[in-house]
Amino acid sequence: MATAAAVSNQPAKLPSSDVSAAPSPQTEPLSVYVAAPGAPPLAQWLHEQAADPRQQLTITARYGAGGEAQARALAEARQLLAEAGAQGQAARIVVEPGDGSVRAVLAYDSPHEGQAGGKNGR
Repeated sequence: MATAAAVSNQPAKLPSSDVSAAPSPQTEPLSVYVAAPGAPPLAQWLHEQAADPRQQLTITARYGAGGEAQARALAEARQLLAEAGAQGQAARIVVEPGDGSVRAVLAYDSPHEGQAGGKNGR
């Protein structure tokens, strides 16, 4: 009951019109690239994707236990970011605890929906 009452009293919009104050939107992935042995280069994968300015590229790197694990995950994410940048594609990076390979995901969750911002209008 308390949760329902609290949710019903929430404003429909954030009080600030500043996009940076809003949480990053998350939608279902359109296409997923996993940086695994035998995978094509990220540049090739990006070239094969349909361009749409509403798409956002998100690079997610996960790290496990260990003093250098987070730094390694960030370095892997930066490598994919550099590859995407060489293709004219901007991206956001998420580094979080967990297992798995570094991945890049295209989804319709661009904070600048409808604005051109990169290769082929992305």
